[in-house]
Amino acid sequence: MSNNQKFYINGEWVDPIGKQTLDVINPATEESFATIAMGNAEDLDRAVQAAKVAFETFSLTSKEERAALLGKIVEVYKSRMADMATAVSQEMGAPMGLASAAQVPAGMGHLMYAAGALATFPFEEDAGSAHIVREPIGVCGLITPWNWPLNQIAAKVGPAIAAGCTMVLKPSEIAPINAIIFAEVMHEAGVPAGVFNLVNGDGPSVGVAMSSHPDIDMMSFTGSTRAGISVVKEAAETVKRVAQELGGKSPNIILDDADFAASVARDTFGVCMNTGQSCNAPTRMLVPEARMDEAAAIASAAAQKIQVGDPTSSKTQIGPLVSEMQFDKVQALIQKGIDEGAKLETGGTGRPDGLNRGYFVKPTIFSHVTNDMSIAQQEIFGPVLSLIAYKDEDDAVRIANDTVYGLSAYISSGDLDHAKAIGRRIRAGNVHLNGAGIDPGAPFGGYKQSGNGREFGKWGMEEFLETKSMLGYNV
Repeated sequence: MSNNQKFYINGEWVDPIGKQTLDVINPATEESFATIAMGNAEDLDRAVQAAKVAFETFSLTSKEERAALLGKIVEVYKSRMADMATAVSQEMGAPMGLASAAQVPAGMGHLMYAAGALATFPFEEDAGSAHIVREPIGVCGLITPWNWPLNQIAAKVGPAIAAGCTMVLKPSEIAPINAIIFAEVMHEAGVPAGVFNLVNGDGPSVGVAMSSHPDIDMMSFTGSTRAGISVVKEAAETVKRVAQELGGKSPNIILDDADFAASVARDTFGVCMNTGQSCNAPTRMLVPEARMDEAAAIASAAAQKIQVGDPTSSKTQIGPLVSEMQFDKVQALIQKGIDEGAKLETGGTGRPDGLNRGYFVKPTIFSHVTNDMSIAQQEIFGPVLSLIAYKDEDDAVRIANDTVYGLSAYISSGDLDHAKAIGRRIRAGNVHLNGAGIDPGAPFGGYKQSGNGREFGKWGMEEFLETKSMLGYNV
């Protein structure tokens, strides 16, 4: 029996208090394929109270007990990966190849890295006559997005369990089915009642209630900068900790000594992967002034080779955008790029040829963009690349840092030491050298309006811990 219209609270699938429901839309067909229950503040409070009671005992479990639990979660997760991949593809449009090879395995990876971090984490140490103890922070509210749903769920749940916390998860209502399957995994794995709870709902109804709830000790939020600001304001009333991973407008500096053909083509596809719906996508490509047209030709040729279409087809490389709202936003920003004077090299407004329904968008390349244009400053969240010219390397660094965001940056050079030197000058939490990808064993997070705090591995676990000084312990 489907649990789509239930919530997972205190180890059971329960009926919601309210009666509101929401259709889940397949963005490739624009048709509903599931209906979920939508929660309210009362549902949220019920889950928080379960987590609060569970914290009294779960916070006292040993590292060994929590490691064994994480191991069991991973074991059950593996058995549901095909179901999760289907859900992710249906609800947010990821091609089945991407869902199966990246979206779903990313979640499992974070659970495994959390277990690894737990095994070696220094929960206690001496400091002079004091003894320092790191303890679980308490009940945690987790709000996750739709674009890499299982990645973000596991990047929070894994470290929270490793730390000894209890939690309430509110996944995105746009892509909720994968989270329901995840909750089924947690139940089958034997997670103690109340440790993990799931309440579906939207931001105004459940998110606000979560951020402002006096019995939630910490909020971990991934989403837009606008929504992140709201979470912080709501959390301020109870002075709870807030960890945030927010938006980005990542620069990608192609240095003059880089292999242009390889670097530009590789990173053009990188922008378009997941239909451009990644907060760390390298959407601003900075190239030497004299090589703008060369770079534009390479990027345009690469974009034109990308196969857009049915997510269930093995030939498809990028599927639709997640929703009609996202489609309209991306279309408007592409038009704004044209109106503000950027040169449209390929792509543009409208659906790709042969696709008459679904929120599909053309991979789009703009050249001769200036950094004050809307497409260079606003997070588009679509397969749209802006090529910006720089005069010299100091100018490239200036342009790269000229943004309110600071999540990621990308540097390509024929000399790794050259790339490292430029990377140290960029104000961003993640610097990718010569095409290096995300490493789940390294901290992930941003500077400036891209958020605060870090996720992944031991850095993610630190966000869920408090530090206690026991003075006179070693006298």
